[in-house]
Amino acid sequence: MNQRFTMFFVLLLIAIGLCMPSPALAAERLTPENLWQLRRIGESQVSPDGSQLIYTVTHYDLAENSGTSDLVLVDLPKTGEPFTASGTAIGFDTPQFATNKQVLLSNIKGLNSIGWLATSAGTRITYIAPGAVEGSEDSVPQVWLLDMGTNEATQWTHIAEGVANLKVSPVGTHLAFTIDVKLDETVNELYDDLPKADARIIDSLLYRHWNQWHDFAYSHVHLASIESDGSLGTPRDLMIGMRADCPLAPFGGSEHFAFSPDGKEIALTIKLVNNPAESTDSSIFVASVAGGSLKNITPGMPGYDTEPSYSPDGRYLAWQSMERAGFEADRNRIMMLDRNTGKTTELTAGLDQTTHNVRWSDGGNQLYFDSEHLGTQQVYRMTVNGEAIEQVSDGWFDFHVVQPLNGNRVLVTQQNTLRPNELAVIDCETRKCWTLTGENDAPFASLELPKVEQRWVRATDGASIHNWVILPPDFDPTKKYPLLVYCQGGPQGQIGQWFSYRWNFHLMAAKGYIVLAVNRRGLPGFGQQWNDQISGDWGGQAMQDILAATDEVCTESYVDAKRVAAVGASFGGYTVYWLMGNHQERFSAMIAHCGVFNLESMYGSTEEIFFTDWDLNGPYWKSADAQAEYNAFSPHRFVGKWRTPLLVIHGEKDFRVPVTQGMEAFTAAQLEGVPSRFLYFPGEGHWVSSPQNSVLWNRVFFDWLDKYLK
Repeated sequence: MNQRFTMFFVLLLIAIGLCMPSPALAAERLTPENLWQLRRIGESQVSPDGSQLIYTVTHYDLAENSGTSDLVLVDLPKTGEPFTASGTAIGFDTPQFATNKQVLLSNIKGLNSIGWLATSAGTRITYIAPGAVEGSEDSVPQVWLLDMGTNEATQWTHIAEGVANLKVSPVGTHLAFTIDVKLDETVNELYDDLPKADARIIDSLLYRHWNQWHDFAYSHVHLASIESDGSLGTPRDLMIGMRADCPLAPFGGSEHFAFSPDGKEIALTIKLVNNPAESTDSSIFVASVAGGSLKNITPGMPGYDTEPSYSPDGRYLAWQSMERAGFEADRNRIMMLDRNTGKTTELTAGLDQTTHNVRWSDGGNQLYFDSEHLGTQQVYRMTVNGEAIEQVSDGWFDFHVVQPLNGNRVLVTQQNTLRPNELAVIDCETRKCWTLTGENDAPFASLELPKVEQRWVRATDGASIHNWVILPPDFDPTKKYPLLVYCQGGPQGQIGQWFSYRWNFHLMAAKGYIVLAVNRRGLPGFGQQWNDQISGDWGGQAMQDILAATDEVCTESYVDAKRVAAVGASFGGYTVYWLMGNHQERFSAMIAHCGVFNLESMYGSTEEIFFTDWDLNGPYWKSADAQAEYNAFSPHRFVGKWRTPLLVIHGEKDFRVPVTQGMEAFTAAQLEGVPSRFLYFPGEGHWVSSPQNSVLWNRVFFDWLDKYLK
C-alpha cells in the first residue's frame, strides 16, 4: 500500500511538473545588462526614387565595453500600394509591416552620415567611417563610397584631421562635410621654449563646454567638388578665419547646413557673436557653391536660428527660430524666406507649440514637423502659407519625423516607454502607424512588460498636472508597492513616451517599483505659458506640482506611502536636493545625478551663462532682489533639515553642472550625519555613456533604492 501510494505521489508530482512552465520558457524582465543587448537605430535615409531605405543600427558588447554598427537596407511600400502586416509589434501594439532586409555593412566602428549618390556608373551609398591617412598609423573618420552592385567599399577622402557631418549635393556635384580647423594657439606654441609646460591661458568664457575643453579648433563646413573621373577636388573652407562652429556644439549635426535643390547654394547655421557664453544668437548664412562671401539672412533675430531647409523647387528656405534672446528653451517657430521676393514669414504664428524636425513634402506645398503634445510627441503637417496645421499621428508614442514619403505617408521613428526606437510609416489620412523595422523583436518576444497609465492631478493653484504612471509587470492591486517619483531635468523637457537608456521607466517597473513621472510646471507640450513658468521660479510652483502629484498617487491602496523615493538628474537632481530640505517626511530615499546644489557656485562655474541668466534672472550679485531669489531657491540653504538617505552621482567631465556641485552635496550630507553615498565617474560627463559604467550606475541605483524601500 505504501509503495503504491509512493508511486502515485511521484506520478502526481511529475504531472504537476509537466503542467508548470519551464524556467527556460518563463517570461523575462528587463535588466541593466540586457538593456545593453538592445539594438539602437541611428540615422536613416530614403533613396532618391523613394523605393528603399538605409539605416544604421548599433549593437554593444558589454564585455568589450564598446559597440559597432551595421548598415541595413530595406524596401519601402510603393506609392498607393497597401501595407501588408506580418504581425503586431510587441510593446507598440501597432501592425508590423512585412519587408525585406539586407545588411550591407556590419560591425563598423564610427559608422555615420549615410547618404545616397547617383553616378553614371549607378547608385552609390556614401558614409563616414574610420580610414587611413598617409603618414599615420591611426585611423580617423573619412568619407567612403559603397558600390551597391558589388558591395565593395572605397575610401574617398584622406584628410589628416578627419571629417564629420557629410552631405551630398542633390545634383551630385559636391560633397559638404566639416573639418576641425585649428585657429587658436596653445601655451606651448606661444612659448615654444617650454614644450613641457602643462597649462592654459584663458581670456574669455566658454573655454569648456558640456564635457569638453576648448581644443583650439573650430568646426568648419568644407566643399569638395566631385570630378568627372570620380575623384574629389581639394576641400574649400566656407568659413575661413571664423572663430565659430557649424554645426553648433555640442548637439548639432548635418541638419545645421543644407544644399539648395540645384546645388548652387548652401545655407549654414553659425553662431558668430563676441560673447558666445552669454548669447543664443545663431544665424542662417547662405553662400554660393561657386565661391564668394557668406550672407546673413536672419539679421535682427536674436534667438537660436537653426536647421535651414530648401523647398524642392528652391523658391523657399525654411528654418527653426526662437524669438527671445538668451532663452534656450523658447518656442521653436518655423520661419520661411521667399527667395524671389526676399520676404520672411512665420508659418506657425498662433501655434502654441514648439516645432522640431521640419521637412518638406516632395511636392513642396506642405511641411511636416513633430511637436510635444500632452505627454507624447506627435506629427503635424501644414500648408506653405501656414493657414492649415493638422495633427496626422496619434497614440501614446514619441514620433520624430524622418522624411515625408509619396502618397500622404511619412517615415518616422517610433518609441514609447516600453520599447526603444524602430522606424515606422504613418498614413496621414488615417493616422495609422505601421512599424517598419523589428530590430528588437527577438528580445521583446520574451519580455514581461509593465503597464503604462495616464492621469491628471490638481495642482495647488488649481491647474491640472499631467502624469505618467508605470506599473510593474505582475501588478496586483491588492498588494502594496514602493513608489519612485521621477523628477525631470531640463528644466524644460517634456516627460513623453520615450525609452531612456539611463532613466528607464520600463526597467524601474521591472524591478518591482511603481513609477510616477510628473509633467510639472516648466515642461513643453502643455502650452508656452506652462513651459515658461519654471524660469525665475525654480523652487516654486514646479516643486509644489511634484508634491501634489506624489500626495495624490500615495492615496492609492496599492502604494506604500512609507516607501517612496525621489530620483532625478540635472534640474531633476536640483529638485531632489531641494526636496531633501522641503519634503516634510514624504520620502524615504533620494537619488540625485548631476544635480545643482548651490546656485551661487553653479553660476560661477557653469559654461553657458545665458542659461543661468535666463532661468535665474541673472547673477546673484546684480541686486538685493536677485540675491533673495538665490537664497529662496538654492538647495544648500536647507541642508539643516536634511534627514533622508541620499545617493549622489556625478561625472568629472560634467561642465554644465560641475562635479563640485555633487561634492558639495555629499559633503553636506556626511557632515549632517545623513546616510549617503557618492558614485563618482572620472570619465563621464552630464550623461553616462560607457556600457559598463551604465550597468554599474543601475546596480548602485537599485541597490540604494532596495536598501531603503524594500
